[in-house]
Amino acid sequence: MMHAIRIHEPGGPERMQWESVDVPEPREGEALVRHTAVGLNYIDVYHRTGLYPLSERPFGIGVEAAGVVEAVSEDVDRVSVGDRVAYVALPPGAYAEKRNVAASRLVRLPDSVDDRTAAAAMLQGMTAQYLLRRTYPVKPGDTILVHAAAGGVGLIVCQWAKLLGATVIGTVGSDEKAEIAGSHGCEHTVLYTREDFLERVKTITEGAGVDVVYDSVGQDTFTRSLDSLKPLGMLALFGQSSGPVAPLDLGLLAAKGSLFITRPTLFHYTASVEDLDRTAAELLELVGNGTIRIEVNQTYPLEDAAQAHRELEARKTTGSSVLLPCSGSSGSL
Repeated sequence: MMHAIRIHEPGGPERMQWESVDVPEPREGEALVRHTAVGLNYIDVYHRTGLYPLSERPFGIGVEAAGVVEAVSEDVDRVSVGDRVAYVALPPGAYAEKRNVAASRLVRLPDSVDDRTAAAAMLQGMTAQYLLRRTYPVKPGDTILVHAAAGGVGLIVCQWAKLLGATVIGTVGSDEKAEIAGSHGCEHTVLYTREDFLERVKTITEGAGVDVVYDSVGQDTFTRSLDSLKPLGMLALFGQSSGPVAPLDLGLLAAKGSLFITRPTLFHYTASVEDLDRTAAELLELVGNGTIRIEVNQTYPLEDAAQAHRELEARKTTGSSVLLPCSGSSGSL
């Protein structure tokens, strides 16, 4: 018997219950992972509230964790018992002390990356990788706009984009967050609580606009994100923390400069094992050698996930947050 967060009806953070659950033996293609750290991501909020509905009742949430393999089914040879691993996987259910996961979604961790860092890095770091390397391949001389630049994905994107030779403009909500983003490669920080980011973009780029906008905010930023682009620029809308974007007249893309827009997700970019391994390998190499810093700025006991959600939704967090099961007190932390 182990414990997990279970939700019987979608809603607010109070809907999350810490319950005893049974974990079956791994089925074909699965491995049983004892979690040592669980990643906190905004997609967890979408699942909890029902914005991204889950049909099972009760249901678990969480798509990312790190831990140790405790058992595997007979047909699994990708990982072995005792391996340190991390994953991003559907269906949700990572808010648990143990969980069976499809072995094809597990990535072995190098000794250079500890469990908490891995739990914080996999979803956010691989998101940064596909955004910067595949959705819009950033090149030297590009100017990019990153919303929520002091958040988990934002800090990684800022560092990685600077490494690729880009000029980074980032929006943040406070002076503290501006300082954090600035120390991670964001050359120009814009406090959206006091400044119009579109006007600052025009000033910084001398009216030219940016090559790409990486937008995880959605409703509150969408229109001005489009207006921040230079002709032929791209808006990569990879989240909607402020709410979903209203239906769009595609003629606006022509009127605003033959713009491109995409709504990418990590699960499509890592759908094949080959893409998953390539994406994870590049990320873990850069994290392991210290080129990319993963800032785990908040940790919470897993059973206190509701408080973690409250602080995430109130934009009180910076960098990455990790939930710690009781079992997470042992292992490479």
